Amino acid sequence: MSVSIRHRARSQTPFAIRLGLILGLCLLTAPVLATPWGEVQRPSSGMTEVIGGAANGCIGGADALPETGPGYVSIRRYRNRYYGHPDLIRFVSDLGRAQQQRGGQLVMIGDLSQPRGGLMSSSHRSHQNGLDVDIWFTLANSPTAARQLMDNRSDPRSMVAPGGRTVSEHWGPSQFALIESAARHPRVDRIFVNAAIKQELCRGARGDRAWLRKVRPWWKHDAHFHVRLACPADSPNCEAQSPVPPGDGCGEDLAWWLSDEVLSGKARGKGSAKRAEPEMPFACRAVLTDS
Repeated sequence: MSVSIRHRARSQTPFAIRLGLILGLCLLTAPVLATPWGEVQRPSSGMTEVIGGAANGCIGGADALPETGPGYVSIRRYRNRYYGHPDLIRFVSDLGRAQQQRGGQLVMIGDLSQPRGGLMSSSHRSHQNGLDVDIWFTLANSPTAARQLMDNRSDPRSMVAPGGRTVSEHWGPSQFALIESAARHPRVDRIFVNAAIKQELCRGARGDRAWLRKVRPWWKHDAHFHVRLACPADSPNCEAQSPVPPGDGCGEDLAWWLSDEVLSGKARGKGSAKRAEPEMPFACRAVLTDS
């Protein structure tokens, strides 16, 4: 299908028919990148509810994050991925206000979830149930500067030096304070960062180190960090992750992430055989088709 034909079909065909076409395409193509969730332009009606898990779920009655607020700016709005549970919207607001108290620069807020969550066609496997958000380490001087930076640069500034074992010259007290502020928030369940950044946090933390437990090393995440909130009390169908292991996470587990095996890329290839797609929670069907 050409781009022009696809555009006419999308603009003239009712959503239910487009949804059927996309579902059919999902069955015929491999790998599966087409997803009906990206076609939905607005949240579903009804009460807010998180359904399923971060990598297999959805959200009903999501709230939209305002484009700007005290201390933050939401970027890449053209993706239509700025929706989440009210807890997530409040977390971003709290983080922005904390940043505002530290200085005049703005936190750049990346993807949350699509209007009804679900699988995205690109960039993320998680971010499906309205409890995840990406936050960039680089701070912006203004909303205009943030949009210019993130719309024009395909490779945002990395906080990790070549070799992957230490932070780069771009890392500083502002980045440390930003992630510590996020990790200390009571609604945060865990945060994913590059292992070199986790190591720097372990080295620099003073006093109460309990917040370090939430910060977990993960692949990439050298230019941004990924925050995941705990399941909210109003969502009994939310699937929580296993509890974060005890301790500050600065010991043997972190050492493995900084080993030659991992940094060479060999470890990531182990056990990476393709797994069957999980079945979407039944309650998400009604969320997807709500008119």
